[in-house]
Amino acid sequence: MQQQSEIDVHTLSVVVPMYNEEDNVRPMTEAIQNALSNYPHPWELIYVDDGSSDRTLMRLKEISDTYGEHVRIVELQRNFGQTAAMQAGIDTARGCVLVTLDGDLQNDPNDIPRLVKRLLDEDLDLLVGWRKNRKDNLWVRKIPSRIANYIIGVFSGVRMHDYGCTLKVYRTSVLRNIRLYGEMHRFIPAWVASYTSPARIKEEVVNHNARQFGESKYGLSRVYRVLLDLFSVYFFMGFKAKPAHFFGRIGLAFGSLGGLLLVYLAFVKFALGEDIGSRPSLIIGVLFVVVAIQFFTTGIMGELMARTYYESTGTMPYVIRHEDKVDLAEDEPGWYRIASDKAQQVTDGPQKKGTDNL
Repeated sequence: MQQQSEIDVHTLSVVVPMYNEEDNVRPMTEAIQNALSNYPHPWELIYVDDGSSDRTLMRLKEISDTYGEHVRIVELQRNFGQTAAMQAGIDTARGCVLVTLDGDLQNDPNDIPRLVKRLLDEDLDLLVGWRKNRKDNLWVRKIPSRIANYIIGVFSGVRMHDYGCTLKVYRTSVLRNIRLYGEMHRFIPAWVASYTSPARIKEEVVNHNARQFGESKYGLSRVYRVLLDLFSVYFFMGFKAKPAHFFGRIGLAFGSLGGLLLVYLAFVKFALGEDIGSRPSLIIGVLFVVVAIQFFTTGIMGELMARTYYESTGTMPYVIRHEDKVDLAEDEPGWYRIASDKAQQVTDGPQKKGTDNL
């Protein structure tokens, strides 16, 4: 085996959320195993069962018994959604490099080594898959996705062709700074850009396959949720540490309009001698000024809350970049690795792997 440079030495975690994908469990595992069986670094596969109502969990346990301890299962109490399932997998992962992909076999596991290599060679923090030749319905999936990608890019300032592709490669140390809620997994590149330079975020064309088994769990109903979460992303990316700037801009706009309107009415009253008491513009002008004051005071309260949060939790409004270091004991169980140029599993005790319950 060729000697690896220090920057290339890493551990890899592959996280796959699963929800009612019983027919995809075995072929998915076989595809990942084939893609990584000769991978020169320790790796693990983490399945997150998102409260499946079919036999997905049973199939996952069978797969874990068959393949060994490097196949780990996180079982959620109920269906919490893809974002929560992904966060559970991220919290469980031990690798310093982390890969996420869908459990429906539409992402190609054979892309993983290539993506990880580019992430490390170019010293990136996030590499996003781009399904350039996407095998999905044009009207239900492709067109809404293109519109969403454009809107997210405009709001976040991070231009990507395919925000919705689950196949992404991360540095775990950067990803751990982010907590995912709601439908926020679609905005991961934007979130990561708030903790690292956008120059460390790139995209790579990946393979995409048509769904073979089961049905898609997502459709047009997700559009309104994405749009609502987009406003949260915009606020937290730009104004998390300075909410007064966000509310102050809105207050300034209302205050300027209201002030100009009142100045005009004052000119009409005192210079032209006209009566303004019955004019609707007087009420509108006063209302705009009151609304502006409310936004200004809301910004001040938000500023106080932000400072209280940073000072009470010890959280810094900046992130220092640290070099990833791998300190992996030779006998640490639960990793799949190469030894003597032959693939073998690192195990400790019986083959059967327990289930992590969250």
